[in-house]
Amino acid sequence: MNDLLTAIGLVLVFEGAVYALFPRGMKRMIVAVLAEPEDRLRVGGAVIAAIGVGLVWWLRG
Repeated sequence: MNDLLTAIGLVLVFEGAVYALFPRGMKRMIVAVLAEPEDRLRVGGAVIAAIGVGLVWWLRG
């Protein structure tokens, strides 16, 4: 449970830092994401999630 909370905390740190350091770029990225088809977003999200699972598995293995 401690590892899960640590991971969530790190996600929040990185997300917050990106918005704090590059607010204009994040607005442009949000507009670009809204223009993408849902299928492309779904596949991209699945690929990123699989990479994340693989990375955690590799690091914990």
